[in-house]
Amino acid sequence: MFNNPTKFLFLMTLISGTLITISANSWFGAWMGLEINLLSFIPLMSTSRNLFSNEASLKYFLTQALASATLLFAVILTSLSLSLPNTLMISMTPLSTLINSSLMLKMGAAPFHFWFPGVMEGLSWMNTLTLMTWQKIAPLMLLSYNLQMNTFIAFIIISSVIIGSLGGLSQTSLRKILAYSSINHLGWLIAALILGENLWMLYMTTYMFLSTAIVFMFNSFKLSHINQIFSMNSCPPIIKFSLFTTLLSLGGLPPFLGFMPKWLIIQSMVEANLIPIITTMVVMTLLTLFYYLRLSFGAFMLTYSEVLWNFNYTQNNLNHNITLNLAITSILGLPICSLLYWML
Repeated sequence: MFNNPTKFLFLMTLISGTLITISANSWFGAWMGLEINLLSFIPLMSTSRNLFSNEASLKYFLTQALASATLLFAVILTSLSLSLPNTLMISMTPLSTLINSSLMLKMGAAPFHFWFPGVMEGLSWMNTLTLMTWQKIAPLMLLSYNLQMNTFIAFIIISSVIIGSLGGLSQTSLRKILAYSSINHLGWLIAALILGENLWMLYMTTYMFLSTAIVFMFNSFKLSHINQIFSMNSCPPIIKFSLFTTLLSLGGLPPFLGFMPKWLIIQSMVEANLIPIITTMVVMTLLTLFYYLRLSFGAFMLTYSEVLWNFNYTQNNLNHNITLNLAITSILGLPICSLLYWML
């Protein structure tokens, strides 16, 4: 990445586009930042090493262009309706729903998720991480300006957690499993947006940290499918154990770090009397833990088969140290935060 000036330039404009959207004081400025971000990410997606990258780039471009056009249309129509006399004013509720829908299409929230798993399958691991984390920040920030709890938002939250949970059960590709996991986490993120700005920022930060740890490990060992995980016999046991505990942390299993933001959201939603929604979210998240446990099964078994033609994965000490530090933070993050809370 850093040895290629062109890639580095597009990375900088990618970051700049998101920052422009976040700091914009008008919808037009926010739309312009989204377009800069989109046109910077397309060249980063394309690579000659992956035959599916061009297909993924085209899918991503068409979907994002449709979402951007819908957003611009809804914003212009909203400004026109506000400038008309009261007798001719268009109802604001459908326009607000249209704006929210276009932003959710950009993020890949269900039921606008049709493009997300297919695009994820054609990307490298680093681009996959960018799509799961950084590319969601700007649409979520814009969504927070216009978000109110209603039937439509409740439908989006419930459909995201259900599709994100059920969709990953039949997958063997690690990228698609993380894609459906990301859709499930989007349901929690939208619920956190309704409850308060601090909650969704905490959840997003935790999700970005855990996703970075997992993608870094998958990329280090060049893993793409579940069957490759069962052949990681040359990998040190502590590295394998740290990988799967980080996966369980991403699923929100206590006492790992990933449970902390979910815990706060559950408590806040119960206080806001949104009990049916949070009950559905918790039950569906248990299904995501099932397919994380399916990934972890081979590592946690006391005995497992070892094939003779296994490839030797080589990793240097720096990668070992980074992996262990990320995993230890994930495993011990919740107890440390609890101790700091009681000490302060």
